[in-house]
Amino acid sequence: MSTIVLNSSVDVPLPEWLKKCFIQSSGSSGDDAENLRRYNDATLICRAFEFAYKLHQGQYRKSGEPYICHPVAVAGLLRDLGGSPAMIAAGFLHDVVEDTDITIEQIEELFGAEVRQLVEGVTKLSKINFKSKKESQAENFRRMFLAMAQDIRVIVVKLADRLHNMRTLQFMPDEKRRRIAQETRDIFAPLANRLGIWHLKWELEDLSFKYLEPDAFRQIQEHVSEKRTSREEKLAKATAILRDRLQQTGIKCLDISGRPKHLYSIYQKMQRQQKEFHEIYDLAALRIIVETNEECYRALAVVHDAFRPIPGRFKDYIGLPKPNRYQSLHTGVIGLTGRPLEVQIRTMEMHHIAEYGIAAHWKYKETGSSNNSHLTATDEKFTWLRQLLEWQSDLKDAQEYLDSVKDNLFEDDVYVFTPKGDVVPLSPGSTSVDFAYRIHTEVGNHCAGTKVNGRMVPLSTRLHNGDIVEIMTHKNSHPSLDWLNFVRTSAAKYRIKQWYKRSRREENVARGRELLEKELGKTGFDSLLKSDAMQSVAEKCNYHSVEDLLAGLGYGEITLNLVLNRWREVVKAQQPMVVAPPYLPKESTATAKALRDAPANYSRSTDSPILGVEGLVYHLAGCCTPIPGEPIIGVVTRGKGISIHRQGCHNVESVEYERLVPVAWNAAAENSSRPHSYPVNIQIEALDRVGVLKDILSRLSDQGINVRYAQVKTAIGQPALMDLGIDIRDRPQLEQVFTQIKKMSDILNIRRVGQIDE
Repeated sequence: MSTIVLNSSVDVPLPEWLKKCFIQSSGSSGDDAENLRRYNDATLICRAFEFAYKLHQGQYRKSGEPYICHPVAVAGLLRDLGGSPAMIAAGFLHDVVEDTDITIEQIEELFGAEVRQLVEGVTKLSKINFKSKKESQAENFRRMFLAMAQDIRVIVVKLADRLHNMRTLQFMPDEKRRRIAQETRDIFAPLANRLGIWHLKWELEDLSFKYLEPDAFRQIQEHVSEKRTSREEKLAKATAILRDRLQQTGIKCLDISGRPKHLYSIYQKMQRQQKEFHEIYDLAALRIIVETNEECYRALAVVHDAFRPIPGRFKDYIGLPKPNRYQSLHTGVIGLTGRPLEVQIRTMEMHHIAEYGIAAHWKYKETGSSNNSHLTATDEKFTWLRQLLEWQSDLKDAQEYLDSVKDNLFEDDVYVFTPKGDVVPLSPGSTSVDFAYRIHTEVGNHCAGTKVNGRMVPLSTRLHNGDIVEIMTHKNSHPSLDWLNFVRTSAAKYRIKQWYKRSRREENVARGRELLEKELGKTGFDSLLKSDAMQSVAEKCNYHSVEDLLAGLGYGEITLNLVLNRWREVVKAQQPMVVAPPYLPKESTATAKALRDAPANYSRSTDSPILGVEGLVYHLAGCCTPIPGEPIIGVVTRGKGISIHRQGCHNVESVEYERLVPVAWNAAAENSSRPHSYPVNIQIEALDRVGVLKDILSRLSDQGINVRYAQVKTAIGQPALMDLGIDIRDRPQLEQVFTQIKKMSDILNIRRVGQIDE
């Protein structure tokens, strides 16, 4: 690492590659086009670093190191993958929109549309409110895949971001560690595999394994370390034998080396085969790299001549590449000590694709340039992404969508053929119906029967590698709901459901209407369906129109309970709670006495901030601490005048109607030269570290917020709980306070303490 002093006079440790960029950007751009391009590329990278450095200054990661170390690490990973200058710049900037006040429009203005698109695709969606973590996760993935469809580089930046976060995961609380590790193993490692980036996949899997099964990880790690020396000696002997044999045959061997299997793959094999570690023999593989495809097959013959091949262990991924474009010959042989040994044979180009996957498209282009290298879902190699996008917007249930994502990310490993010889990859356990829908939706919808290897078989028959599948169709045939019991792929399930929804739409709409009418009543129901409020309900449920909502309700795609909950939310938001008529109720003798006998220290100002209590004794309720900008209601109390509550406060629910007083905030009083302030109690949950309370109080002080009290509760191994009493002018100011505090990296949760669920 080298050190460069920026204009801010702060020493920042930088990797060597970034130091070279600073040197290149500060020198002459040269006369020829290539020198000018390199100068502009280096300048973009350096500007992005300096911009991120200044914005993240004063921010720290959970590890205690300056936050800028994370963007630098992400940018370095992208550079190692051969990313373009725009990708590397996005690596520096991927967190600034979320963690600072910078907008995505400012990113575009300063760094261009390409960098903006990458940053926008990667930016986390923490500011969106969802009903559950599952719903939040599903929406994040929807948006991520849509961004990938525009430019596949988005997910490469995201994978680099996730990998560095996994490398520093030990500083997170245990529950958060497990959640992030599970998401990484379920989604991001399979994504890296789908893109063929072995370089990232194996490390993501091993790091997830470390936190999800720590005992198993530690045991396998110890066993592998114990046997390393003897394993390396055996591999060295086998390597020498094969190198000599290849040379004698006239095959030019570019490289031959041993590769230990990563820990998670060993664990998977132990689980799959129900074996102990000492029963797993092939813990390493030999990799032979030659010049041409022809030499791959010649080298295979040499390997089988030198060592005895194991039946059933040969796989030809050159003739039948994996969906992630991986190509290689795999064979299993009996090694020198009688133990199985895996051998992989490939060309250098195949090796680059195996290690870097889609990143090899720009890292190893013939021109050597990584510019203009973005790939989209229209490219043939991303058919899996197109298929996922085709139905993702129509899957309403968060769990169903997450299941479909996982189903489409895990590697297809069943290869079947059409009668014309085209290869179709399918998920394990797929049937002819899955095959039909993979060919085309209409083929699936009109499927009447199937032949597998020339024989008629039931549609539910599971397909195997090498099967030749022929689908017979008929114009009068249509899907059967029974198919849902045996189809394997999410695509087939979705298409079958879609056919039934569309073919019986009128029935579904009528049934959905009937269900909703029973709950909301017949009076004015037709007008209600045409209202803007009901359209809002449909949109909240992810439907384009009210009719679509009714069809989904009738079909069972969405529950009546969920529709009613969304309806209540819309009504509550659009119509303020009416709990009393727009006039002051006639005072009873008891009420008059209560107001007359109230203590003198309660406000009687005629310039009152509350309308509706002019000249009367009143006070703000301590249970819900209302502030301007929130709907309020007055309650006549005994001996304390009128108590002002937030509408919806639990303490008002049981109050008799006669004691309720309609009140409102006095905007004129709030806009006066002496604005009022109101007490609000908040609770903050944060990582327990030295100085966290000081940092919070500093942010409040910067906004001119008075803190009346602060109390901190801590316990070993638990987050710190801080109860604060602050003085607030109005609701917008409170929301601004929440936004600023949430931006702090240590904050886990912040809420307002009161009698209303925030």
